[in-house]
Amino acid sequence: MTATPDSITANSTPTDAALAKTVPSKTMQITWLGEQRYLGVSASGHQLLIDNSPVKIGVSPMEALLGALATCTAYDVVEIMNKRRTPLATYRIEVEGERAQSDPKRYTRITVRHIAAGAGISQEQLVRAATLSHEKYCSVAASLNSEIVVEARLEDAAAS
Repeated sequence: MTATPDSITANSTPTDAALAKTVPSKTMQITWLGEQRYLGVSASGHQLLIDNSPVKIGVSPMEALLGALATCTAYDVVEIMNKRRTPLATYRIEVEGERAQSDPKRYTRITVRHIAAGAGISQEQLVRAATLSHEKYCSVAASLNSEIVVEARLEDAAAS
């Protein structure tokens, strides 16, 4: 990690080829609400409450990460099954993350269980859809499996 007065960068810089293939960026504004509670608002105006306070009314940051992975892959699986004309009647994902014991206590293993049923749906079809999601389509899974450039810029609140 390198640091300058206004920038902190972690991990490696992506190659020119990787940069050429990027899609428009996503943005979210996070506002501190007190204690360890934060409100995230996306560019489209949607809200997400992140809460690590003693009395929680929202998900923790690490729970949100699990939820993002599960939702991303669920979206893919439902779309794949619909395109194959084998829509799901019921579907849910159970996701479990094992964390390292020492800081930063990152996830060391994430297990995603797909539980689904529907008329004419085989286990093989579900496995194929889940595999395609995890290995090809789910951008959250791909992000978790890659090096990401993280840049923290420090700005004076009075200036903005």
